[in-house]
Order: sequence, then structure tokens, then C-alpha cells
Amino acid sequence: MTNPQADRVKATARLSTAAGRRKAGAFLVEGPQAVREAVRAHAAGAAKVLDVYITQERAEREPELQGGAGVHSHRVSEEVLAAMADTVSPQGVVATVALPASSLNDVARPGTGFVVVLARVQDPGNAGTILRAADAAGADAVVALKGTVDLFSPKVVRSTVGSLFHLPVVSGVSLEEAATALGGAGLTLLAADGYGEQDLDVLQDDAAARRTGQTAKGAAKRPSLIAPTAWLMGNEGSGLSEEELAVCSARVAIPLYGAAESLNVGTAATLCLYASARAQRGAQAGAR
Repeated sequence: MTNPQADRVKATARLSTAAGRRKAGAFLVEGPQAVREAVRAHAAGAAKVLDVYITQERAEREPELQGGAGVHSHRVSEEVLAAMADTVSPQGVVATVALPASSLNDVARPGTGFVVVLARVQDPGNAGTILRAADAAGADAVVALKGTVDLFSPKVVRSTVGSLFHLPVVSGVSLEEAATALGGAGLTLLAADGYGEQDLDVLQDDAAARRTGQTAKGAAKRPSLIAPTAWLMGNEGSGLSEEELAVCSARVAIPLYGAAESLNVGTAATLCLYASARAQRGAQAGAR
């Protein structure tokens, strides 16, 4: 393909917009690392890669990026790739991937250990950081409430560096739907709130004590990180609303030992998710 004005090129470029993604039922993936993870997920049945557009040079260097069964691979010029991509330098390859059909019913079920819920998180970089942290910590899913940045927009997809394809992602649900489904599946909703009455360090100490067969003083009155948990993370500027806080069982603060006034929501989510991961993995190890 050498014509940047071709209909297929224009249709692919429209995936950079929310309307284009909704109409096509697909999203755009750019760069070798993200495309590689998409192709791997496709091979494992966890994603559906529709088309790969790749330059001859990139195809010769990394033939695995062309995909496998059911993937249409197209050789394109640098000019065509630039016309399709959202970035200035797409690094020789882009792909189109079908939007996933994951729903709350897929993640709100017995056996789910911990998930993260994004409430009106707006910055693509923050959303991508949270998704990567969820993947790295071994979370079961990421749930994005209405009002959150589109997790399948090009900027978010790039910032996840492939983690988007490693765990279920559910988008566009209401606070009430999420709270009802997750609570009904036995998950405790915890609000990450800088003014919370619970201290994340104390909750981690509780979990550590339980691993040695002990019970920390007052632990019975505090939420347990060993139990199935849904962490609710709020908007960068305003945090969680009163309505969002009201559906949570407890408000958990991350202690600040230095002079910083607060933590970036991506950093806060990372700390909360790893606290759950350590508590639950430790409990599982102790049970063996």
C-alpha cells in the first residue's frame, strides 16, 4: 500500500477518534511492543487482531509482528503508516484490534482477588500507568466508570505498553452497576482517599500478622487486604466524590512521610494494588 489517501488508510486513521472506534468496533495499536503483545493475545484467544500494517523493513526485522491465523497482514510505505497512525513516529507497524467484549459479569465473580476501578480518571498517562500496575501486580481486571478517559484511545493504549492485552478491561459502566456487581461477588470496595480513616501501612501490617498466625490489635475492625477487594481510584484534581465514597466500605489513606501534599493517582493505585497482591499472595502461600 502506497497511497496515503486510500479509503482503508482513512478508515484506520479514524480509529484515533472515539466515534471512529465505536463505529468500527475496533481500536488502533501502534509500535512493535504493543503490536507484539496484541498478536500474542490473539494467538492465545484473548484478543482479536484484525489487520497489521507493517513496513517491509520492520517485517524483515521482526516477522512475528505480522500476526498469525485470522490476521490480515499488509505491507505499507512509511507515508501510509504515518497517515494511519496517531503518533509522528509509529516505528514501522500498526494494528487494528477488535474492541473486547468483557463485561462486569466476567470479572465480578467468586474467585476474583482484587480489581481496580477508575472513577473519572482523565489523564491518559495516569490511566495507562494504572493499567500497567494492575497487570504487574496480578490484578484480575480493570474497570473504568463512565466519565473516565477512553482506555482504548491511542494515548492510553500506548502508555500501557502492551499490558492492555494481559487482563480484562471493562469500560463505560455506572458507579451503581460496578458497586452492585462487585459487592455482589463478595469484593469489598475500598476508596483510595488521602483523608481516609484507615492507613494502608496498618492494613499491610494486619495482613503480615495473619501470615504468622497472629491477629494485630484492632484488626477485626479494619478491612482486610486478604479479602477480595476492589480499589476505587478518583479524579486527578477532585478525588472521589461523596457519591463514590458512599459506596465504599472504608476509606484508605496512603501515609505521606515527606513534605509532598499528595500522590499522583497512578502512583497511589500502584501502591494499593501491590498491597493487595502481597497480602493475598502471602495468605495463599501460608495456606499451602
